[in-house]
Amino acid sequence: MNPTPPHSTRQVLLAARPEGALTLDAFRTVEVDLPAPGPGQVVVRNSHLSLGAVMREQMEADANLPDALPIFRVGEPLEAFAVGTVVAGAADDLPVGTTVVYGSPWAEYAVTSAAVPLPADSLPEPQYAFATGNVATALLGVRDGARVGDGDVVLVTGAAGGVGSMAGQIARKLGAARVVGTAGSAAKCSWLVDELGFDAAVGHRSDSFLDELRAAAPEGFSVVVDLVGGAQFETAVELAAPHARIAVLGALAAQSGGGWPRFDTQTAIMKGLHVSGFALAHAPHLMAEAPALFGRWLGEGMVYPNTVVDGGLDAAPQALIDLLAGAYTGSVSVRL
Repeated sequence: MNPTPPHSTRQVLLAARPEGALTLDAFRTVEVDLPAPGPGQVVVRNSHLSLGAVMREQMEADANLPDALPIFRVGEPLEAFAVGTVVAGAADDLPVGTTVVYGSPWAEYAVTSAAVPLPADSLPEPQYAFATGNVATALLGVRDGARVGDGDVVLVTGAAGGVGSMAGQIARKLGAARVVGTAGSAAKCSWLVDELGFDAAVGHRSDSFLDELRAAAPEGFSVVVDLVGGAQFETAVELAAPHARIAVLGALAAQSGGGWPRFDTQTAIMKGLHVSGFALAHAPHLMAEAPALFGRWLGEGMVYPNTVVDGGLDAAPQALIDLLAGAYTGSVSVRL
């Protein structure tokens, strides 16, 4: 028996633009009418909602983001990728019961014309669909940006996150001789080495962070994949080898309420560093390439670390706060 969609749904709105670290005061949950689907539209019952650190920047009115990433508006729902099931609609290619992925409001149900079907049994679990963006972003930085190849010594900052965990494994696939990661706790560092195959991992909160990172790569890093910014970016510049390639993919330190890094231009000049910023919105073709690569690499033993937070829609705001505080490993989604 097919489920019948309700006439209303709960949504999470941006209640106010946060200042500094994100708190629950920035969110408000409301009940809204669920419109009937129009031509080509379907109603989706969301099962998983993906969370990412960039959402903190999307809450800023003056955030400098690619056009593909919307600025969240006060009084309107936040947005995220979601996986769900079609429960009603008028799209011939998306019959009731189809599992789909799409950009959704933070909501239990949504009406959309942009859902993409997921082939049956193509993924071990529904939330694996969220890996496409992380794999594509990691490809952009590791392969296309930093051009990792045989013999490279690679540093991945924020390596325990969704993109970082993929970036380290992809660097190894591309021939890196040594892969080192940074993370926020000893447990995460051990996980990077024991589960994901990093050669070493260093906790960025350690008083001897610089010395430990230097010991992990005495000759310096020929490639840096930076997802954090802040002090970790400054340290990466200091420890970069001559002519190192630094791919900047994220800014977690600032998104978590910290400051922006200082760029030591003198060191960059003397070492001949190549520093470039990359955003997946500038390379959408990778979203089409990533699924096949990801599927093949899973078959070859790649690990897709992901954290699923239970508790339904009510758990989503705190889950995002916890993500920004470094509470999770891998990709993060909320089970609705």
